[in-house]
Amino acid sequence: MPEIDYLRISLIDKCNFRCQYCMPEGTELNYLLNQELLSDREIISLVRDVFIPLGFTKFRLTGGEPLLRPGVVDLVRAISQLPETEDIALTTNAFLLEKLAQPLYDAGLKRINISLDSLIPATFDKITGNRGKSRWQQTWQGILTAHQVGFDPLKLNVVVIPGINDTEILDLAALSIDRNWHIRFIEFMPIGNPELFGDKAWIDSEAIRNQLRHKWGLDESNITGNGPADVFKIPNAKGTVGFISQMSECFCDRCNRVRLSADGWLRPCLLNETGQIDLKTAVRSGVDLAELKTKISELLLLKPEINFKERDSGTDGTYTRTMSQIGG
Repeated sequence: MPEIDYLRISLIDKCNFRCQYCMPEGTELNYLLNQELLSDREIISLVRDVFIPLGFTKFRLTGGEPLLRPGVVDLVRAISQLPETEDIALTTNAFLLEKLAQPLYDAGLKRINISLDSLIPATFDKITGNRGKSRWQQTWQGILTAHQVGFDPLKLNVVVIPGINDTEILDLAALSIDRNWHIRFIEFMPIGNPELFGDKAWIDSEAIRNQLRHKWGLDESNITGNGPADVFKIPNAKGTVGFISQMSECFCDRCNRVRLSADGWLRPCLLNETGQIDLKTAVRSGVDLAELKTKISELLLLKPEINFKERDSGTDGTYTRTMSQIGG
């Protein structure tokens, strides 16, 4: 069992995109009211007084879209300045990143993961649920700006959906050749999108790797991150290509993370809702922090049994929240 030292913190459940695999068309979402969200003070207190004493040193801010959260730069600064923080990262769709990249970098943000599922504007807009003016160019400019201000390497996440963006695998992988960009191909997961998943299914990572091998060859890389990706390099490339294979090559045995939702639920597994703890209610009702640490410690000990492999003992494949509400 790996050391559990990585906390993903969802800052908000709202998003300015409506990606097919995250918030499928027709899904009715009741967004949280502001008072239902953990406040900045509550998040900082939980990180400083509960999670850091339990050994957590790596933190990632997610959403929804975390850049929609008012004061996100100040929150990054507060967490980054805690002496025990070894790494603070953020996952974004980059649409609002052009103006925020420099302030976030100056506040101490170390790494950014950006969701980019297509290089074709029409396909990008289809995936992101956009029916108005194309959002691709502003998103791309946010990515370029983040790279320019110093986020190096930059990581791009690609969810591969058969029949929609699977023809772009080589073009997306090629972004790693001339820049120190890390491209991560993610197998499509059945969360909140049973109709699309049932219709399109998913492409396994080995099939994607074989495409890259046929085109360029593929070398193993000694680069490792905080996540579960298996990392490779196109020969002589500056960046890397990685594969997150939660469907075909379950990595539960090496998962080192837990997730805190925007409304304060601590979730030990992305794909299993068993064992969640309501930290917001506990904090607001004055539960002693020592008691909270004890409850979380007990949950961490149970984490190996609360994972996707053991999902039949938990939610039996039914998820009450979409990916945007969980925090990814």
